[in-house]
Amino acid sequence: MRERITEMIHLCRKNIPLTVFLSALLISGCGSNTTAVGISTQVPDATGTSAPSGAGAMPANTPQPQTTPEISALPPASPSPVPGSSDDAIARQIAGMTLGQKIGQMLLAGIDGRVQGSEARRMIAEDQIGGIILYKDNISSLTGMVSLINDLKKSNSSNDIPLFMSVDQEGGKVSRMPEAYAVMPGNSKVGTADSPESARMMGSLLARQVQSAGFNMNFAPVLDINSNPDNPVIGDRSFGNTAELVTRLGIAEMQGIAGEGVIPVIKHFPGHGDTSVDSHLELPVVNKSAAQLARLEWLPFQSAVKDGADAVMIAHILYPQLDPDKPASLSADIISGLLREQMGFSGVVITDDMTMGAITDHYTLPAAAVDTVLAGSDILLIAHGYSNEQKVRAALLDSVHNGVISEARIDQSVLRILKLKEKYQLTDKPAAIPDLTLLNQDIKKWRRALAE
Repeated sequence: MRERITEMIHLCRKNIPLTVFLSALLISGCGSNTTAVGISTQVPDATGTSAPSGAGAMPANTPQPQTTPEISALPPASPSPVPGSSDDAIARQIAGMTLGQKIGQMLLAGIDGRVQGSEARRMIAEDQIGGIILYKDNISSLTGMVSLINDLKKSNSSNDIPLFMSVDQEGGKVSRMPEAYAVMPGNSKVGTADSPESARMMGSLLARQVQSAGFNMNFAPVLDINSNPDNPVIGDRSFGNTAELVTRLGIAEMQGIAGEGVIPVIKHFPGHGDTSVDSHLELPVVNKSAAQLARLEWLPFQSAVKDGADAVMIAHILYPQLDPDKPASLSADIISGLLREQMGFSGVVITDDMTMGAITDHYTLPAAAVDTVLAGSDILLIAHGYSNEQKVRAALLDSVHNGVISEARIDQSVLRILKLKEKYQLTDKPAAIPDLTLLNQDIKKWRRALAE
């Protein structure tokens, strides 16, 4: 029996379709006496795909390395555990979903305006997208924000899978909550105090802020190391300029967020701290070797993965010595090879916003969407434009119908997504307008202690 389980683990590590894996496992007599539902017998290659992507080439002036070594600075991760009964139940749920429903779960979209419009309603009710992200422009007041979130959840009432309701609430200059909430300082302030207890409390307070309004996912903590003083996008969003400090405080903040029942998303893997351009506008290039990155940028992420990180955001950064052709967010070498296989991450991979200049200036959005799924991403963040969500959805549907992406590959992502929603027991239950008195008192008390 032990040899059979070892064989099954080996198949799972090679991205054999979930249904095939479960079928073989059930036949072997492990874990269940039931028969698997909707078993597929199609087995893709090791990448879960049957044809290469059609993404555009990088511009001619993109820096190229003299050699492209394999990513080998980290030891391989230990095998993933054999799926349990929860995986089996979710697999049966996935077997009953249409392809459109599955792909919908892989889309997390932004909306226009401060009230739910017809386009947002269609994305949720018709496209059955898996989640929404709100930005500062969507939020005017406490009452308006809660009302908007409740309306968005209500539009999902015909779908039995709840929405990710997400936001970037880091503190400091990246704060989305309205003025009714007490101000949260940025990570650099907490880094100066150098207290994991303070960082954990920061995570707890951030989670209480977003949860009070009806959010269930927060794109924090930032695990980037502020190693480049010319970096225009990280700076004081980082805890500091050493891997040791960022690791200790970042993991503490992650634990504080998760401890309140909000999903933390660590970012921006493999590390945005040493860039000199803003990926919202241009494609940053970090020309470091795997060995150099392993000594600094990767350390906080590697530790967070070992600590059980649930979700990782992938940055739009080109690392020529890791993948000379594609940025991290589109690179199988980085997502599937480095993050999943070498670091052992089994959770949800979320792209940074696919409508950022780092992507749209070099790729068509449909081609980039296909590439990132082939590379191993589970959720595509499309922060702006209903038409962009429509293009990405159509591209993924077509790619499966045309055999570019196997449906088994889609099932892998949907499994991870549904497991995460189940773990945090997400619901679309509406939120009441919160009384912020106690929360704001706690934030102010924490700020005073931080300044001492």
